[in-house]
Amino acid sequence: MEELLSIKLRPKTLSDIIGQEHLVSEGKIIYNLVKNKKLFSMILYGHPGIGKTSIAYAICNDLGIRYRSLNAVVNNKKDFDIVIEEAKMYKGLIVIIDEIHRMNKDKQDILLPYLESGLVTLIGLTTSNPYHAINPAIRSRCQLFELKELNIDNIKEGINKAINSGYLKNIILEDDARDYLALLSGTDLRYAYNLLEVAYYADDEHHITIDLIKKVNNKPNLFLDKNGDNYYNIISAFQKSIRGSDVNAALHYLARLIEAEDLDIIIRRLSVIAYEDIGLANPNIGPHVEAAINSALRLGFPEARIPLAAIVIELSLSPKSNSAEIAIDSALADVRSGNTCDVPNHLKNPSSAYKYPHNYKNDYVKQQYLPDKLLGKEYYHPKNNKNENILKDIIEKLKNIE
Repeated sequence: MEELLSIKLRPKTLSDIIGQEHLVSEGKIIYNLVKNKKLFSMILYGHPGIGKTSIAYAICNDLGIRYRSLNAVVNNKKDFDIVIEEAKMYKGLIVIIDEIHRMNKDKQDILLPYLESGLVTLIGLTTSNPYHAINPAIRSRCQLFELKELNIDNIKEGINKAINSGYLKNIILEDDARDYLALLSGTDLRYAYNLLEVAYYADDEHHITIDLIKKVNNKPNLFLDKNGDNYYNIISAFQKSIRGSDVNAALHYLARLIEAEDLDIIIRRLSVIAYEDIGLANPNIGPHVEAAINSALRLGFPEARIPLAAIVIELSLSPKSNSAEIAIDSALADVRSGNTCDVPNHLKNPSSAYKYPHNYKNDYVKQQYLPDKLLGKEYYHPKNNKNENILKDIIEKLKNIE
């Protein structure tokens, strides 16, 4: 069977990669690693269809190094054993592992000693957040690189590449159909290639119009409307509706994301919202969000919609505060501007001048903690809500203790 267009168009070198300039353009991290012919184990993570596999193969091609590909789900323990033996034979091997977040303990145990020794250089690929989904033993031995979502110009660049590749003979793609295809594909270039190829073979004249794309598209047109509304706007509207306490709007946008089965982006947004928009106004919301996320992940769709709806309603109707975000951004601004100085001597380790709070009444004793230069600085300013009023009272009481 003939290869799919998306496979034929897979970049051969880093210079062919569409998007991901922060990693592969001249002077950036992966570009420089390849230029200096030095590779370390890494995990590439990000949404589907944005170039993880392409970058992995391009690295191997540019370096001219022997490599093997495995899938953490499809390939069994014996397949992993064979690859390790090959690595021993050639005194080194790059191993590309797709869906690495799903690699079980048996396969990890096979891989870890050779990853540690450097016999195997791993390039792991995942759509999940590696900080949550990948075994720490694997993660600690790898550099983590996040791929960014492709924008509409990236998708159009990929479509133009397909048109000019010579693989689709005599193709006619109308301009408005090109724009529609790009919008419909969201951030997924592979989806754009697959839909383009199906449309190409669905018409005897290979003449692709918007109507033809609508006929062959098997993905709901969730991120488009008559005004050209897109994926990013839906995500933005989802968070802003929760922030604005409009529970009905929040449920509407959640429904659109559920219909697209984009559980990853829903989870990411809920986690951000819990701390960015609710924060200290409702300290219990973080564990509630985590519980809902865990339930959704265990259940999968369609049942996942129920815990997701419950937590979105709770988030929407919860009191709001961004005081924690303001506080840490203020502290970071000082650090980044160089507004720091030496740690007070009595806080250095060891120090006989340090007063151990637990030896004092109410487990508190007055002593200086901030550096001299920042003495009296206040980053956290409580907002006026039930929970932060309690925190405000605690701060005032601590100030008045002699």
